[in-house]
Amino acid sequence: MPPTHEVTNQVPPLAGHDVADDPALLDGLRREGADWAEAEVRDLGVLAGSEQAQEWGRLANEYPPVLRTHDRVGRRIDEVDFHPHWHDLMTVAVERGLHAAPWTDGRPGAHVARTAKFYVWSQVEPGHTCPISMTYSAVPALRHNADLAAVYEPLLAAPHYDFGLRVPTTKRGLIAGMSMTEKQGGSDVRANTTRAVPTADGTYHITGHKWFTSAPMSDVFLTLAQAPGGLSCFLLPRVLPDGTRNTLHLQRLKDKLGNRSNASAEVEYDEAVGWLVGEEGRGVRTIIEMVNNTRLDCVTGGAAALRYGTVRAVHHAQHRSAFGATLDRQPLMTNVLADLAVEAEAATTVALRLAGATDRAAAGDAHEAAFRRLALPITKYWVCKRAPAHAAEALECLGGNGYVEESGMPRLFRESPLSSIWEGSGNVAALDTLRAMAKQPESVEAFFAEVGLAEGADSRLDDAVASVRRDLADPGDAEFRARRVVERLALVLQGSLLVRHGDKAVADAFCASRLGGDRGVAFGTLPRGIAVDPIIARARVAQ
Repeated sequence: MPPTHEVTNQVPPLAGHDVADDPALLDGLRREGADWAEAEVRDLGVLAGSEQAQEWGRLANEYPPVLRTHDRVGRRIDEVDFHPHWHDLMTVAVERGLHAAPWTDGRPGAHVARTAKFYVWSQVEPGHTCPISMTYSAVPALRHNADLAAVYEPLLAAPHYDFGLRVPTTKRGLIAGMSMTEKQGGSDVRANTTRAVPTADGTYHITGHKWFTSAPMSDVFLTLAQAPGGLSCFLLPRVLPDGTRNTLHLQRLKDKLGNRSNASAEVEYDEAVGWLVGEEGRGVRTIIEMVNNTRLDCVTGGAAALRYGTVRAVHHAQHRSAFGATLDRQPLMTNVLADLAVEAEAATTVALRLAGATDRAAAGDAHEAAFRRLALPITKYWVCKRAPAHAAEALECLGGNGYVEESGMPRLFRESPLSSIWEGSGNVAALDTLRAMAKQPESVEAFFAEVGLAEGADSRLDDAVASVRRDLADPGDAEFRARRVVERLALVLQGSLLVRHGDKAVADAFCASRLGGDRGVAFGTLPRGIAVDPIIARARVAQ
C-alpha cells in the first residue's frame, strides 16, 4: 500500500459515551423535581451513546419507509414497511416511557423525567420520536371523551410497542397519530373541507383528504372534520372493533428534506368510521391540547439537536490539529465552540423548565399553567428558529468532513428546520403568543413573575426586561413586530433561567452576547472577556 494511504490527524468516532452526561440536563432534571429518575436517564444515555444505537439510527434513515398500497392480487392493504431498526428505536422509546407514560404516573416530576429521556434518545435518531410525541400528546385531548379515554389511555401509556394492524383493544400497547392539515388550508385548519356525517349508532362517517399525516401506521388518529355543528375532533382507528380495516387509504408517502426514517403520508378518508372527541364545533379547542404538548417536544427535540451538534463540534476540535495545535486550542475556534455551547445550554435549561411547568399544571397549579401557556409558544418559536443556523455552524466546525454523510452532520442539518415548521411554523407561534397575551393576561403576569425572580442579579438582564416591557406597552403594529417581540421574550426568559440556575460562565456569556448586544450576527462572535474554556469543557464527553 502506498504511504499516501497512511491515516493521520483524523478524529476517532464519537461512540461509547453517555449522552446524558450533560450538566444542563442533569441540573434541570434535579431542579424540576425528577432527581429520582437520574439513574434511568443515565442508563438510557449509555445506550444512546453506544455504537449499536447509532447504527440503528443510521440505517433507519439509509433505508426509509416504503408504501405498499395493494397486495399481489390487487387488494388494498395500505401497509408501510420500515427498516427493522426503526422498530428497535420505537421499542426502546416505549419501554423507557417516552410516550404517554407520564399521564398515568403519579410521581411528581414524571413529565420532567420523560422530557429528559426524550432529549437523550432523540439524539440517536429524531424521526421516530414523531409518533412517540404524538402518543404522549394525544392523552389530554382524548380525555374530552371520558369513555374513549377509559379504553385507550391505558394502552397508549402501556410500556409495550406492539406493531401491526389489529383491533386496538386486542393489543398490548398503542401508538397515536394526528391528522389535521389539508392542502387548501395548511395551518388554517378552519378551512378544512373533510366532512363528518353522524350515524344512528353514534359514530361518524368521515370523508376527505388529509395532505400531511405523520406516522400513518399508528393505531389510532385524532383528526379534524366538519360536522353539522362545525369543525370537530374525532378518533379514528386503523382497524375497527369488528376486525375490518377502516377506510383510511394511503395515497403516497412524502419525499421529505429530512426526518426520512419517519413515514408521512397523504391519506384519503372514504366514509371512515370515527368517534367524536369533545363537543361538535369545538374541534380546534379539543385538539389544541395535543398540539401544545407536541410543541413541548419540538422545544426538547430542538434543544437535543443543539446539544448533538455542539458535542460533535467540540469532539472534532479536540482531536483535529491544524497550524500546530488542536482546533480547540485556537482562539477563533474557541469562540465558535463556546457560542454554540451557550445556545445549547440555554435551550436545554428552558426545555426542562417547561417540562416542570407541564408537571405542575397537570397537577392543578393554575400559575404554572398560565406561565406555560405563554412561555411555550415563545420558546417553541425561538429554540426551533435557532436550530438550522446552529447545525450549519456545527457542521462547518468539521470542515469538509462535516459535509460528508458518514459524519452524521448532514442528517442533523436536514432535520434542523423541522421543529420550526411542525406544530405551528414561526409565524403561527409568534401570533399564538400575541393571542395568549390578549386573551389570557394572567399568562403575561406569570411570565414576568418568572423572569422577575432574577431581578437585580445581572444589569444586562434587567435592562432587557425593561426594554421588552416597553415594547409590550406599545400595541401599534403588533402583528408586524411579533417575531421581534417574541424573540426578545424568549431571550429574557432564557437569560433569567441561566442567571438563576446556570453555570456562571455560560450565564455571563449569554447576557453579554444575547442581551447586552455585544456580538455579531454569526456564531463565534462572543465579545472579549468571556471565559470560553469552562463553557467548552461542559460540552466534552468522556469515552
